[in-house]
Amino acid sequence: MSDRPARRASYEDLESVPPHQVGEIVGGELYVSPRPALPHARVTARLLQDVGPFDDAPGGEKPGGWVLLIEPELHLSGDALVPDLAGWRRERLPEIPDTAAMELAPDWVCEVISPSTEALDRARKMGAYAREGVKHLWFVDPRPRLLEIYRLEQGRWLRLSAHEGDARVRAEPFEALELKLSRLWER
Repeated sequence: MSDRPARRASYEDLESVPPHQVGEIVGGELYVSPRPALPHARVTARLLQDVGPFDDAPGGEKPGGWVLLIEPELHLSGDALVPDLAGWRRERLPEIPDTAAMELAPDWVCEVISPSTEALDRARKMGAYAREGVKHLWFVDPRPRLLEIYRLEQGRWLRLSAHEGDARVRAEPFEALELKLSRLWER
């Protein structure tokens, strides 16, 4: 056993991750996960379709007001995180920078739970999102067909609600539209 501290993962470590895997740095540690399975990708695509009207350009039809991205690489306080979906209110991000990674914390993050990433998503990444002031967090778990909605209050996550199966949901910050969860689970 060595008394030397472990080496913190670097961006070079992240670049060495094979393209068929997803690399993230959380708390100085490199995490490598398999690419999501196709049902996971399907849920992510369907969810983006459902909240997509919020991504309308300024001056477009309602509800608008957001920039939504699939799997953006977030560089936040030394961490490199890749949520399944993320969104920024347009007043905070009027233009998308021409960069490979975003350094501005999102206002909303959605993690679609996979067995291989669940512990990381629900512990380390959830803590990093709170530290960075992400205001809204959703977990979508296709296995039990579950949507969990969280809001950051005073630096801690408050679980607002959980919805299962074929429920119809109005979930902040996108409560202006009703989500039909049954669409998420269709294959």
